Amino acid sequence: MGVLDHVSDLFDCSHSSKHKKRKQLQTVEIKVKMDCEGCERKVKKSVEGMKGVTQVDVERKASKLTVVGYVDPKKVVARVAHRTGKKVELWPYVPYDVVAHPYAPGVYDKKAPAGYVRNAEDPQVSHLARASSTEVRYTTAFSDENPTACSVM
Repeated sequence: MGVLDHVSDLFDCSHSSKHKKRKQLQTVEIKVKMDCEGCERKVKKSVEGMKGVTQVDVERKASKLTVVGYVDPKKVVARVAHRTGKKVELWPYVPYDVVAHPYAPGVYDKKAPAGYVRNAEDPQVSHLARASSTEVRYTTAFSDENPTACSVM
């Protein structure tokens, strides 16, 4: 914001002096345990009437609730926990392709849906080193999947 913008805001009389920040459209993903259709319906109804919510999707098998709208994630979590009485947390999983070491201790979670691992930036995991490019080059040179592999094999 430049100096002229700041000065023009100070002397602007076209609107009230209180600036109200608009919430941005967000997608909030929440983990809630759901066993039956009744649980699914209860979880869905807990956020449908909330101000700013535009779309609600429930995936019972993945225990996932997705809320799209102009909402605060903390308020959505608090409302679902209060209305349903269930343990609620923000969606802790990411696709395993995103994580550097998907099967390191603390990241791998047996309860995670297929193809997902826990999103954890753990300092204990950071000491695990990735293979250098030369190591990768040597190990893939004699691979069966490599069409240009050494013909001596």
